[in-house]
Amino acid sequence: DLEQECETLREELNETNSETKRKKLTKRIKLLEAFVQSGNKPEWMILTVLPVLPPDLRPLVPLDGGRFATSDLNDLYRRVINRNNRLKRLLDLAAPDIIVRNEKRMLQEAVDALLDNGRRGRAITGSNKRPLKSLADMIKGKQGRFRQNLLGKRVDYSGRSVITVGPYLRLHQCGLPKKMALELFKPFIYGKLELRGLATTIKAAKKMVEREEAVVWDILDEVIREHPVLLNRAPTLHRLGIQAFEPVLIEGKAIQLHPLVCAAYNADFDGDQMAVHVPLTLEAQLEARALMMSTNNILSPANGEPIIVPSQDVVLGLYYMTRDCVNAKGEGMVLTGPKEAERIYRAGLASLHARVKVRITEYEKDENGEFVAHTSLKDTTVGRAILWMIVPKGLPFSIVNQALGKKAISKMLNTCYRILGLKPTVIFADQTMYTGFAYAARSGASVGIDDMVIPE
Repeated sequence: DLEQECETLREELNETNSETKRKKLTKRIKLLEAFVQSGNKPEWMILTVLPVLPPDLRPLVPLDGGRFATSDLNDLYRRVINRNNRLKRLLDLAAPDIIVRNEKRMLQEAVDALLDNGRRGRAITGSNKRPLKSLADMIKGKQGRFRQNLLGKRVDYSGRSVITVGPYLRLHQCGLPKKMALELFKPFIYGKLELRGLATTIKAAKKMVEREEAVVWDILDEVIREHPVLLNRAPTLHRLGIQAFEPVLIEGKAIQLHPLVCAAYNADFDGDQMAVHVPLTLEAQLEARALMMSTNNILSPANGEPIIVPSQDVVLGLYYMTRDCVNAKGEGMVLTGPKEAERIYRAGLASLHARVKVRITEYEKDENGEFVAHTSLKDTTVGRAILWMIVPKGLPFSIVNQALGKKAISKMLNTCYRILGLKPTVIFADQTMYTGFAYAARSGASVGIDDMVIPE
């Protein structure tokens, strides 16, 4: 009786002096009053009927040798049923009070273990000393229903492999292993084979693909052309962690990645793996191409600076090209243009670092947006004159007429983007990369132990 219980508790509260007891009693009174006011009955809080999970979710699997592997839930349910039936029998036999009480306690423990094992007291363990997996354990945590199955699903038309560097790729390309592409684009290949009349049924097309006939590779080439794929590197920390590329079929089993997008992915080639996904519908392909293509994402969303900035070898190559050196071979020459500078460098008549005068033609936009040429003799070096050949029209010569470090290269690409826009910048970035690689190799620079500064 709630009312009476409240009264007794209030009396106790008035009599008591201990602080902890007061707290406990006020909490109980609060609870009971809430029951009274809301019109809920306390007996409604007790389960009298236990719903049982469907058998498909707690399977019983026969093993060889006549044994069975079973879900932990079956054990927990069995415990509840056994104890419940035993309690029923004891009540029918009018057993002594102490035995009935013990059986009730055990039944309560069995139900507790079924709902959340280990929450109250010691966890009930199975035959192998391992706590049984209760209903609560099924849904919580990393391996639970939510995180494992609902938030993280395996998807079709995807694959993963180790990445290696693809220094010959264009910025919008990635190297996709042939075997992987064949598996990813299977339905498209089947469709094309039927359309061409090369296979009568899907089954026949399947057979052709399994046999890897020559015609299948030609069809695969067609299917892949203009069909972008998404590359993702975990952990995807910003939106540039997933970008779209046009696949280029390659031999081997590793995905090739363009060196300039490594910074966006935070990727390196010490064994990193990446996942590939195929956009299926025309809309998805269009969206991948328009919004997610690596050539459309050259600015970092964090700070608006270019994120496709050359690093490492490329910076070394460009720095080596644009350094100047006093009394280098060929100093003081007057050259007719960058072409001649390259010619005399190739012929070995001048060093890259030689200070020379070169005729340079710069292009500037006038009011109408037309390019106007200005030609003048510039004090520069052979290397800088050669580098000028890849700079797009519309940029000033001063941009390369300095020793280019990483910051200067980033600034150069940024200026290019601000003045000329996206397309020339992408082409320029690619060109700087190829040039940097080539001249880094030319330089023959290597790092030895003597280059390390030993601290005092």
